[in-house]
Amino acid sequence: MESKYGFLKMSLPEFENWLNSQRIARTILYVQQHHTWVPNYSHFNGSNHFERQLAMKNHHVGSNGWSDIGQHFTIFPDGMILTGRSLESTPACIYGNNQHSICFEHLGNFDIGGDQMTNEQRQAIIKTTALICQKFNLPVNPINIIYHHWFELGTGRRNDGSGNNKSCPGTNFFDGNKVQDFNQNFAPLVLQELTGQTLPPVPSDLRYGVVTANLLNVRVAPTGSASKASDRNPVARGAVLRIYDEVNNWLKISKSQSHWVYNRYVEEVKRATVNASVLRVRSGPGTSYSIVGNLPKSEEVFISEESNGWCKLALEEKWLSRQYLDFAG
Repeated sequence: MESKYGFLKMSLPEFENWLNSQRIARTILYVQQHHTWVPNYSHFNGSNHFERQLAMKNHHVGSNGWSDIGQHFTIFPDGMILTGRSLESTPACIYGNNQHSICFEHLGNFDIGGDQMTNEQRQAIIKTTALICQKFNLPVNPINIIYHHWFELGTGRRNDGSGNNKSCPGTNFFDGNKVQDFNQNFAPLVLQELTGQTLPPVPSDLRYGVVTANLLNVRVAPTGSASKASDRNPVARGAVLRIYDEVNNWLKISKSQSHWVYNRYVEEVKRATVNASVLRVRSGPGTSYSIVGNLPKSEEVFISEESNGWCKLALEEKWLSRQYLDFAG
C-alpha cells in the first residue's frame, strides 16, 4: 500500500483488508460503475497512477467546481485501486442519483472500438464490486448496482439508456451497457465471487436518521465532552445513519462500537421500497404537482414526512404516493 497526494494505492488483497477495516456511518444502497473515457489506456504508462488521479481531481475541482474528485475509487489497467473522495461523502457522478452511493471509475475507454480491458482490471472490477456488496449487504441486481448509461444526462431520470444518455461505463463494458447486458454478463460474475456467502437480512426494526448539519462529529460516548472517534470521519449533510440506541439525546450509530452523534442534527426517517413498476416523483404532495423524475420497482428511499397519502424524500422537495411504497417494520 502506497500513499501520495492524499490518495491510497492498493492491490486487490490490500483493498479487501482496508475495506474491512473501514467504519462508515452513512447508509450505502448503490454501487455506480463508470469509465473515465479520458484519460484512457494511452495516458497510463504503468507507474503514473497518482499523477492520473491527481489530474482527475484537479479537473473535477478546477473545471467542474466540485469540492473534491468525483469518485470514491479508480481502478487502473494493472488492477491497482486508488482511493478518491471520502466514503462519508456523496459522489459527484450521476446527476440527481448520487445519494447513498459508492462510485467506481474504471480508467479506460470501454466503448466499442476503444480500449480492450485487461484481465487484471476486469478481475479487480468484479472483485471490488462483490466486496462492496458484501460489506454493505447489497443484493446483486440492476437496482443496487447501476451504470451511468441508465440515467438521462440532463435530468437524471432513469430511462435505462433509451434517451439522451452517456455510453458510460462503455458500450463494450463486459460486452454491453444495457440492463440486459448487466444481467447476462456482469451480475453472474459478481455473484460467482459471492458464492457461499449469505448476506444477513436488514433488521426490520432498525431506525434511520438523516444528517442535517454540514458536518456531524462522531464521539466515543453519548456526551459532548467525549473524544471524537479516531477511526471515523465526520458525517456529511444528507447521510442516512443507522440508529441502534438512544441515550440522553445521543444516537448510537454502530452496532459493535461506541460511536455516537447528537440527535439535534439528525432528522429521523423511515426506509421504504417502491412496489410499483415505475413510480412518479412529484414536486409536491399531489398529482397537480409537476413530475420531476421516476423510480423503478424495488428502489429504496428514505421518507421524512407524510401528508395526505404522500411521502416526502429526506432533505428534498420530492414527493411519492404512499400507496406505492412498502415500509420496513
